Amino acid sequence: EQFLMMLKEKCSMTDQEWEQRQKTRQEEMEAVSKALAILSGDDAHDLFTRTFTPALLQKDSADQSSRRDRASKLLSAVAARLHNPRIATLAYRIGLDAFTRVKKAIDNMIAQLLKEKGDEGKHRDFCVGEFNQNELQTEKKAHKKSDIEMKIETLDMAIKSLAEAIEGLKSEIAEMQVQ
Repeated sequence: EQFLMMLKEKCSMTDQEWEQRQKTRQEEMEAVSKALAILSGDDAHDLFTRTFTPALLQKDSADQSSRRDRASKLLSAVAARLHNPRIATLAYRIGLDAFTRVKKAIDNMIAQLLKEKGDEGKHRDFCVGEFNQNELQTEKKAHKKSDIEMKIETLDMAIKSLAEAIEGLKSEIAEMQVQ
């Protein structure tokens, strides 16, 4: 019973942690998607294309820097709200790196988040499976216990009736010896 209580408590805590991590992962993925949308939008693509025009090099650089700053600030705000160092690192990289490296980092982070989500799902399924198996075993043991208790009662009644029969036979023998 104590093991079952501990298992229920552990599963309950694991479920709560899993729900919190799922919420955090969803928020992280939304923030990363917003940053990716900023970086891969038409404006960013146009900016990237214009970056190679020597006459507009300085203006394009300022526009690119502005977009990087917006994406970096967005991710920094999300990282601060979620207390997530990985998003903070990504925000820092956006401020420094070129688009291709940032996109690669975002893709890697999304892949890692999806992997963690899958791993957490597997762990939760394992916990639920173990809980169900334990509950089934507990039910089987309870059924076996009730069967044994009924058998004990039957045997106790048989012992009592046999004891009464023995007493009756002893009294008959005693009467026969007296005659």
